[in-house]
Amino acid sequence: MIARAIGRYIRISPQKCRLVADLIRRRYVGEALTILRFSEKRKASAIIEKVLRSAIANAQQKFPEVDVDNLFISRIFINPGPSWKRIRPAPMGRAYRVLKRTSHIHIYLEERKGS
Repeated sequence: MIARAIGRYIRISPQKCRLVADLIRRRYVGEALTILRFSEKRKASAIIEKVLRSAIANAQQKFPEVDVDNLFISRIFINPGPSWKRIRPAPMGRAYRVLKRTSHIHIYLEERKGS
């Protein structure tokens, strides 16, 4: 592991975020950024791109001699965070519970020679 970045308590459901994470797992950073830029899942892509750019910056800060083109995403996983409980009014004076789910996004980068 060269560098990592963790986005915690992100306000998006883990299920939606994992769809985008599966697209970029085990890919080089440049290729992953391109996939995220043109993905149709806009909110999840924007959030994961922000965490990925943080991991790249962490790698450059920790190892100034590292070549960004040789970095690839060795591990990316999305864990569920705490859910916000909200109330939605329902018929006949009832109330339905709504879960606003949150996510923790973990990205680990490694260096591999040759694209």
